[in-house]
Amino acid sequence: MSGPAAPVALDLPAELARAAEAALDRKAREPVVLDLRRLSNATDFFLIVHGTSDLHVRAIAEHIIEELEREGVRPDHVEGLRGGRWVLIDYIDFVIHVFHPAARDFYQLERLWGDAPAHALEA
Repeated sequence: MSGPAAPVALDLPAELARAAEAALDRKAREPVVLDLRRLSNATDFFLIVHGTSDLHVRAIAEHIIEELEREGVRPDHVEGLRGGRWVLIDYIDFVIHVFHPAARDFYQLERLWGDAPAHALEA
């Protein structure tokens, strides 16, 4: 399995860029954006990160939601926040996946969406 592509300049929607910043504010690990615009009608981008524990995963997800809400952007749907193993935050045009490391390894979204251009973000 190959890792994400080398970091490149990517023109992200402002809300997605802010979500990535918020994730990094809470020390999210290995942030990657998958560009799904040519592959999916469901969403344009995935932001995938992980935390180090269930509590860390929840803290990252809650911070993203709070920071975007301050800018008037509310998620359409949130799943998994209580459990802290995999939190999915759906903003329609982009979906954020905040994983526990074991869940990220198990589900391997980067591999599942291997045809999508992957852009590692600087932590």
